[in-house]
Amino acid sequence: MNQKVLFIVHASVIAALYVVLTFVANAFGLANYAVQVRFSEALTILPFFTPAAIPGLTLGCLLANILTGCALPDILFGTLATLIGAVFTWLLRKHKWLAPVPPISANTIIVPFILYYAYGIRPLWLSFLTVGAGEILSCGILGMLLLTVLNKYRKYIFPTPYAHK
Repeated sequence: MNQKVLFIVHASVIAALYVVLTFVANAFGLANYAVQVRFSEALTILPFFTPAAIPGLTLGCLLANILTGCALPDILFGTLATLIGAVFTWLLRKHKWLAPVPPISANTIIVPFILYYAYGIRPLWLSFLTVGAGEILSCGILGMLLLTVLNKYRKYIFPTPYAHK
């Protein structure tokens, strides 16, 4: 199979899933503002399997933030937080249990400032707690459950030269 085509397909499917799952969370009021439990954030462990997840998650986050009506700083810096988390998850891919740490860290550090400056949500310290808790639920718990399930089928889903044994 052509590796470039597979990379593009993986990135596209991941982006689409991120958008759809964000809309699902948004329907329940969980995707934006102070308390965020985006189901799509569970996908942030995917760079553990493939580097195609880096552009996939980044594009998915960008589109989800635009389509759910986020403020411009949220669109830009929220997407940047996702990109940072994805890159560092890929870099730490040899350590399975560290997969959710980069997205949890990047979002917990960046998103509260977005909430403060773009939406006026105060106090800032509370946003660090609520965003951090949401990220632990989304990336840490749901993401690791997803990683465990996908790991059993990795050679079928992610048959790339990037996959490690």
